[in-house]
Amino acid sequence: MRIHFRGLALILVLLSFAACGQNKDYLVTIETRHGDIKAILFDDTPEHKSNFIALAEAGRFDSTQFHRIIQNFMVQGGDVFGKEGLPAQEWPTLPAEIRTNHIHTKGMIAAARQGDNINPQKRSNGSQFYIVDGRTYEEQELTTDFPALQKAVFQYMQLGSAQDLKQEYTRLYEEQKFDSLTNLLLSKRDEIAETLKIKLTKDYTQEQIQAYAEIGGAPHLDFEYTVFGQVLSGLDVVDKIAAEPTTREMPNTPVYMKVTVEKVSKKKIEKEFGYVYPESK
Repeated sequence: MRIHFRGLALILVLLSFAACGQNKDYLVTIETRHGDIKAILFDDTPEHKSNFIALAEAGRFDSTQFHRIIQNFMVQGGDVFGKEGLPAQEWPTLPAEIRTNHIHTKGMIAAARQGDNINPQKRSNGSQFYIVDGRTYEEQELTTDFPALQKAVFQYMQLGSAQDLKQEYTRLYEEQKFDSLTNLLLSKRDEIAETLKIKLTKDYTQEQIQAYAEIGGAPHLDFEYTVFGQVLSGLDVVDKIAAEPTTREMPNTPVYMKVTVEKVSKKKIEKEFGYVYPESK
């Protein structure tokens, strides 16, 4: 009986440590000359989370740059393997962990990757990440599948009943009034979909639609790249990096980073940053 009791006691201790581990999370700090960015990484993208933590703990992100900047879109950095001199064809990749509950709203952290033409599996670069800057969107623009609409409109304009649309489309295109052209296509979206019996919309929840309307982001990247983290504080720092003068998307003055991680209680993260973990909802 004593042996069994000791065995049970050991199990209880191990369970206690496990519970403590579940009550903590890694808090990421990205230090730059513009200030610090604090972030967390998502548990439902475990490959990306563990890889990022390993690189940070080894100090391999340190002295890499935000080397690609597009204002009102994103800032990209963390080229560990380029810094270390590894040939590009040997850079490690990660399997895609694309989740429909993670979209590209402002402040989301996602993995860079090569295009579908050479990377149909959408595998992520093993170190490079980007932080979304973006802009706000109205619901109709957000929920429209623009590649599908663009393809469908040419088919639709072959119909005899669509000649007025064809003339207006041609006029706006020739005058390079692309915003007006976009509005024209949006106004005809549902009519084209009904006529051709095709779907020209993307599926978002009302919560996601509201997020894009209020804080903005880059929805055209949704479900194509792995979103694996979220900025908790320092969005003003992201804005400052995104505003850097650039030449061919590279900042004229380097923006270096130092990345560290530390384990912090989830309750402290929720209290300090206002983040709500899925299990707390």
